[in-house]
Amino acid sequence: MDSILTYLRDLHDIRASGSAVKETSYYPALAALLNTIGGDLRPRVRCILTLKNRGAGIPDGGLFTADQIAKQAPSDAFPAPLPARGVLEVKGTADEVAAIAKSPQVQKYLDGYGQ
Repeated sequence: MDSILTYLRDLHDIRASGSAVKETSYYPALAALLNTIGGDLRPRVRCILTLKNRGAGIPDGGLFTADQIAKQAPSDAFPAPLPARGVLEVKGTADEVAAIAKSPQVQKYLDGYGQ
């Protein structure tokens, strides 16, 4: 529960600053929440923000299991794995969830990431 309260407090502070933009200003607070929750899961799950384009666009984030986080950078011979626990598409609070779920952008993520 503390992690949710911290997240909500962070959202409030970001908005109250008057300097936030609709989406990206809130990414770090969301990543912190997901990483806190993911740290309690087995296997642990880590949120990585703004993934590179793997042919399906650029997701706002991805959820990787601990075993996917390489000890060294991926190479062409061993490319980085797809996020095992899904990708994120973050929107502002006024956006219509049902419409977003049916959007071409989300369909590309479903096709490209298999989720």
